[in-house]
Amino acid sequence: MSDGQIPDADFEEVLRYLKESRGFDFTGYKRTSLMRRVRHRMAQVGIDNDIDYIDHLQVNAEEFNALFNTILINVTAFFRDTEAWDYLREDVVPTLLAERGPDDPVRVWSAGCASGEEAYSLAMVLAEALGPERFRQRVKIYATDVDDEALTHARHALYTERELQGVPADLVAKYFDHQNGRYAFRKDLRRSVIFGRNDLVQDAPISRIDLLVCRNTLMYFTQETQAKILSRFHFALVPRGVLFLGKAEMLLSHTRIFDPIDLKRRVFRKVANGSGGPVHFVTQALVQDRRFDVGGLDQLREHAFSAGPVAQVVVTGDDVLALANQQAETMFGLGAKDIGRPLRDLDLSYRPVELRGYLEQCRAERRAVRIKEVEWTRPPGESLWFEVHLNPLIAADNTILGVSIVFHDVTATRRLLEDLEYANRQLESAYEELQSTNEELETTNEELQSTVEELETTNEELQSTNEELETMNEELQSTNDELQNINDTLRDRTQELDQVNEFLESILTSLRAGVAVLDVGMRVIAWNRGAEELWGLRRDEAEGEHLLNLDIGLPVAELRPVVRQALADASFMSEVKVNAVNRKGREIVARVVCSSLRSNSGQPNGAILVMEQNG
Repeated sequence: MSDGQIPDADFEEVLRYLKESRGFDFTGYKRTSLMRRVRHRMAQVGIDNDIDYIDHLQVNAEEFNALFNTILINVTAFFRDTEAWDYLREDVVPTLLAERGPDDPVRVWSAGCASGEEAYSLAMVLAEALGPERFRQRVKIYATDVDDEALTHARHALYTERELQGVPADLVAKYFDHQNGRYAFRKDLRRSVIFGRNDLVQDAPISRIDLLVCRNTLMYFTQETQAKILSRFHFALVPRGVLFLGKAEMLLSHTRIFDPIDLKRRVFRKVANGSGGPVHFVTQALVQDRRFDVGGLDQLREHAFSAGPVAQVVVTGDDVLALANQQAETMFGLGAKDIGRPLRDLDLSYRPVELRGYLEQCRAERRAVRIKEVEWTRPPGESLWFEVHLNPLIAADNTILGVSIVFHDVTATRRLLEDLEYANRQLESAYEELQSTNEELETTNEELQSTVEELETTNEELQSTNEELETMNEELQSTNDELQNINDTLRDRTQELDQVNEFLESILTSLRAGVAVLDVGMRVIAWNRGAEELWGLRRDEAEGEHLLNLDIGLPVAELRPVVRQALADASFMSEVKVNAVNRKGREIVARVVCSSLRSNSGQPNGAILVMEQNG
């Protein structure tokens, strides 16, 4: 701790408990801001003593999430600090791409990505520079944070209109899809952004990075912790890799491991021969003194691996089969001839499960991957179930040596569970049948009792009904007279309506131009003879269909924007000309006039399309 504050033993005990119980190491954070946030959370739950707060954490598991959300304040936005992002877009990224071949991969790390705005900002900058297709082929953006809740939000890639205020309108239209009042980042580009949990203090850095963005995150750490993190960043970057910091941060390390590209905008380049001192990314276990000299360790390890009780193989970093124990050889038909062969040439690569994608995930994320519920049917029709574990084998210099693949045979457990589920289903079925029989008997008894009561009630009702019928006869006579008058009126109105409909039908029929009337849902409610003759689609085939589903020579998709405007604006009218094919198969230029169909209240109630051949 180097922020000039006298250590508080009780507060340090809180930090030690968080590290031991949940794996969060906050000892490298600046104590002033850290204590202020923890004290704020303690005040919210009514506790003023550090030791009492540890007791509160022990009995309330939900309190950890509330405390972490208080400590890990995620303040971020799209293109935050516009001037710096403009410099990155206009100067840094073009230079970075020019220094690489046209097919070289581009690896980017957004450290402390919070809810993802920074990572997707990087994606838009690179997609604009490369084009979406080349972006998908070349770019991988690794976005990391210690806040699991923020990472979940980032993976969904859904943002409100307010959260997108910093994004230019043209980029919003190009890279986001509007969904139920929110905006989703494009799925095809989203696949190039990989989110994962990474603690900058404890976890190993991602390697071979071309551009590393860590903005306004280092300022929360002590100077010693900042130096340690910067040393890891230096290791992560390729030669001449670029580091992009926030405007609230500076490089204060005494060792020259980064050169400034633009100090004002906090952009630095890795010094190829710079050294920040030794960097250790894996916790080293204590080595105990051996009292005896154990000989033949290599042979012992080989036999121990071969005699393992579960099937296990090891592949190298280049996906070459390096090791296979006896269980794996027996189960998957492997032999000495298969050692040294590429995994893709072996049936094991796809049977019992397609392994290549999981291997790539294991190496990229540098963490164990577990595949559950893997079923394998082998001759003569025997089904086996596995749970497959993939574990990366990482060397001391943080390179990937290979991946260990273990196939746990859970067939017996699976069958026991299935037998237990079957027995439970039979027991439940028998119980349900017994309960159903009992309920039916009770119901029959109640129905008989009810029938007797209903018969008695029916007699009384019949007497009452006779009296009511006499009264109703008198009322019906009076009602008949009124209905007769109403029928006469309705008949007159119907005749008038028929005349109006015939008049409208004659108008539509007499028009030489094609006319289509659409409702607010863009479905056809009227289709005149001119439209039939122009496009060859009968009225009964067109009415009721959505405009965009009409299979005619008119490119209806090009009319969608003007139709939508007509449905939104009651005063709208527009004329467009489009290339089309008439019912005779001839190419024509169609003139289409689109206007809004207004209701009596003046609101848009649909749209009218008038279509005719131009010239």
